[in-house]
Amino acid sequence: MSGKFAEGTTVPVEKTKAEIEATVMRFGAQGFVCGWIGGTAAIVFEMQGRRVKFVLPMPDKNDSKVTIRRQDGWRGPSEKQKQDRIDAEVRRRWRALLLAIKAKLEVVQSGIASFEEEFLSHVVLPDGKTVGQWMGPQLKSVYETGRMPPLLLGSGS
Repeated sequence: MSGKFAEGTTVPVEKTKAEIEATVMRFGAQGFVCGWIGGTAAIVFEMQGRRVKFVLPMPDKNDSKVTIRRQDGWRGPSEKQKQDRIDAEVRRRWRALLLAIKAKLEVVQSGIASFEEEFLSHVVLPDGKTVGQWMGPQLKSVYETGRMPPLLLGSGS
C-alpha cells in the first residue's frame, strides 16, 4: 500500500470538522466541541454518558513532511511550498480523524464491540486526562516489569 490515507485531499478542514460533528450527532451525541490551542486541535463530544476527546497534533514548518529538500539536494522548499505542504497535511489528518471516528461508531452500531471497547482510551476522566493518558504509563510499567500492579481494595475490606 503506497501513500497515506487521504493524501492529496482537497476537502477543506472546515467541511471535515462539520462532517465529524454531523457524524457524532447522527450516532446520538448530546454535545460537540471543536477547538485548538497552539499546534494542537481537539474535538470533544458526549455520548452514552461519557465525554470523549480526540487530540490532533498539527504539523509545523519544522515537520519533516514540510522540510524535506528537493531531490537535487541544493535548495529546500520555498515558504509557499512549506505552507502548501502544511495545509495539505492538516487536511489529511482531519480526514483520517473523520475516518477513525466513523469506523468506531459503525463498529459499535453493528454490535462488533461496545462503546467502551472502541472509545475507552479517549474517554475523559474527572481530572481532564483521557483514560489512555492515565493508563499508558501504567501499561508500560506492566510490560517492562512483567508484574501487575497491586489490586487496590476499597476501605473497609
